[in-house]
Amino acid sequence: MSGKSIEIEGARQNNLKNLDLKLPLNELIVITGVSGSGKSSLAFDTIYSEGQRRYVETFSPYARQFLDRMDKPNADRISGIPPAIAIDQTNPVRTSRSTVGTMTELNDHLKLLFARVAQLFCDGCGNAVERDTPESVYDAVTNLSASPRVPRGKRGVKGEGDVPLIIAFPVEVPKNFKKKEVKALLEKQGYVRFINEKRGSLEVVQDRLLLSSKRRSRIIEGLEAALRHGHGKVNVYVGKNGDEEAGACYRFSSDLHCAECNRQFKDPSQNQFSFNSPVGACEEGNRPELVPEVFQAMRRQGVAPNVITYSAQIST
Repeated sequence: MSGKSIEIEGARQNNLKNLDLKLPLNELIVITGVSGSGKSSLAFDTIYSEGQRRYVETFSPYARQFLDRMDKPNADRISGIPPAIAIDQTNPVRTSRSTVGTMTELNDHLKLLFARVAQLFCDGCGNAVERDTPESVYDAVTNLSASPRVPRGKRGVKGEGDVPLIIAFPVEVPKNFKKKEVKALLEKQGYVRFINEKRGSLEVVQDRLLLSSKRRSRIIEGLEAALRHGHGKVNVYVGKNGDEEAGACYRFSSDLHCAECNRQFKDPSQNQFSFNSPVGACEEGNRPELVPEVFQAMRRQGVAPNVITYSAQIST
């Protein structure tokens, strides 16, 4: 058996008469013939039946009792056949939105698969959006600090060659508070250093230290505290541009949050991969006759649906 084709010898299923056949894999094959020539006997009763039968036999005896068992086709030998799926020609009740996927119910499984394996990308900056942990942030910072362009500690000082780190977290200033009041509350908790004091927000220093494997536990503790006080957000400054100035800033988040664009996302759901749902409808391809009434009502009221980009990468 070559493994690149399905080989059939002596097929005698129904009205087939000792048919010998070799069908190449990964090719589109069309079976034609007059009525009664054995097209269905070859396609469904021989090829599909044997492929499905062998596939079911790979399951445990307990699982096989819940699956339909197919009879072994009448043939001398069938080899190289993979698991098979058959789509029979029927006349079911269907709508203008029916597809092969919906009629065979494969679409339901595909939506679930893509909702589970999808990787989220921010459509603002194009970066992947993932949940960060203190350990993953430490690993990312360690990899970033390996760059020769990152400034090191001063010569002749303890920790020479180590990379300076500043762990900070953002604090939003409520509208009913003044910035001085928020700073005073933070100072009472021991936070007296601030990097940036933008309008409506503060960036509070959690810890300043040199990156070293010996200080891993301290860095992890600082990241955990920063994520806790920053409501899942932490900024890490790697290196420094001068004696006091912070270096390059890298933002992380423990939620599905794009730290660069400051956008919050939700976990992917099956509806986001459904063309039949307003959640998964395409903005550019929507036509009035296909858009549900609820979606049209949202548009009339000026409510714009969020368009979130998901990309599913499946390794075979």
